Formats: sequence, structure tokens, C-alpha cells
Amino acid sequence: LVPPVESGGGLVQSGGSLRLSCAAFDYYYNDNCMGWFRQAPGKEREGVASIHIGGGNTYYADSVKGRFTISRDNHEKLVYLETDSLQPEDTAMYYCAAGPRRACPGIVEAEFDYWGQGTQVTVSS
Repeated sequence: LVPPVESGGGLVQSGGSLRLSCAAFDYYYNDNCMGWFRQAPGKEREGVASIHIGGGNTYYADSVKGRFTISRDNHEKLVYLETDSLQPEDTAMYYCAAGPRRACPGIVEAEFDYWGQGTQVTVSS
């Protein structure tokens, strides 16, 4: 199995837009849950959002609720994380992870089994 692979990170201006993609072909099944997590410098890794592949159920951390959107493309088997209002506090390494159905709705790290290597997002002021 090929682990999830993130892309789309980079240096983005504060207040700007960002779209991260997660290629998850080997884990893209109706019963699976896909999540986005992030780890800022000097901070513990935290959950950002999750989506159930089959039902589309979503869950967001309070810190990104209303600003970030998680979505999926069933044809391309991709999971996205998007925002049009980045803040400096969003600077972090962003990880995509796959888990079983029970992981959704939620962002409990221990419930996710397969992780990508991360993509760096740096928000400049």
C-alpha cells in the first residue's frame, strides 16, 4: 500500500488562500475516514478536520471552524483542505491521515492508522 501523499503547501500571505491535496488511492473506500492534522513549531500535533469517504460527514477543530473546508473528490480519490483566510497561526506542517470509519466524525490522532509525510505551510505577515 502507498501511504497518503500531501501536496499544495508553501509560503502564503496572511489572509490569502490555500488548497492542500491528499492523494489516498489505497485508502479511499466508503468505510474509511480521512483526516488533516497539523503541527506547528514547538507545538504538539493537533487535529484540523476529517471527512468520512462514504457519507461525507465532516468535523472541524474550533480553531479552523468557519475558515477551513475539508472535501473529497470520489473520482480522483483526493481529499482537500481549503481556506481563503489564512492566519499566521496556521503555519505548520500539515499531515493527511487515513483511518477506519470509527475515526469519523472526529480528529483523534490515535484513531488514524496511515499517515503521509506532511506538507509545510508557512503564512507570512
